[in-house]
Amino acid sequence: MGMVPCLLLSCMIGGFVTLPGLDESARDTRVARILLVQIPYFGPPSAEFPDIPKVTPAPEILSEEELKRAEAMLPMLEGRQELYAIGEFVHLGKPVVPVLVKALKMPGTRIRYNAIETMSIIQDARVVPDLLEVAKNDLEMTRVRAHALRVAVRLAPMETVAALQLLTKDPSDTMRRTAAFEARHVKRLEVPLLLIDMLGDPERYISMTALESFWRLTGYSGEPHDWQGSTQEQRKEWLEEWRSWWEMNLKKRDLQQPASAPEPVS
Repeated sequence: MGMVPCLLLSCMIGGFVTLPGLDESARDTRVARILLVQIPYFGPPSAEFPDIPKVTPAPEILSEEELKRAEAMLPMLEGRQELYAIGEFVHLGKPVVPVLVKALKMPGTRIRYNAIETMSIIQDARVVPDLLEVAKNDLEMTRVRAHALRVAVRLAPMETVAALQLLTKDPSDTMRRTAAFEARHVKRLEVPLLLIDMLGDPERYISMTALESFWRLTGYSGEPHDWQGSTQEQRKEWLEEWRSWWEMNLKKRDLQQPASAPEPVS
């Protein structure tokens, strides 16, 4: 048996104590004395955690039966079991991506949206061309198009330049704003010029989004202007300042860097 751990406590005991040398008038004075005592102390028992079974690893290749089951779950991306279906697809991982691509053409906005969301979780860049087709399809719901563009830019930003060039002139102001925002993640030389053109957009909030994206890409904020109270004609006039700055810096870059320099903006 080991030693029982003890807790050291301090107890103050008061009483009438008669000390030598005190006269009668001082004998009624209470004198406090401190006595140190030890009492046994038992710590709490150590916590016991049950063994948690490990999750079955996702298969590297899906069998025919698993592919059929995955296709049968596609309609479940819409409804009460949509979170369960998303979890199942995420567990299957990248091998299930070709099945998810089929959901992009299925009826049901929620199915298509959740399929895109599942692709963003799986993070397989093979779906980027399919996502860009959804983003460019003006017959698709705007929120589905915008989500497809966001996920495509996150998965493979360098492959989205052509789509951004098209979407910056899209009739939908939501898509133009999404393109202006997502352009800040695409570090290619073509992108700042797209953003400069968007400074003259008919919608003020789109031009301000493009202005912020340009600043995030290049670090250039330009001269202060009243963007909130501006007209489109004023914004078209102001964007020439950004265009001049960018062309000047491109010339400096060509002189300072070799011809084989990479394209991304630094």
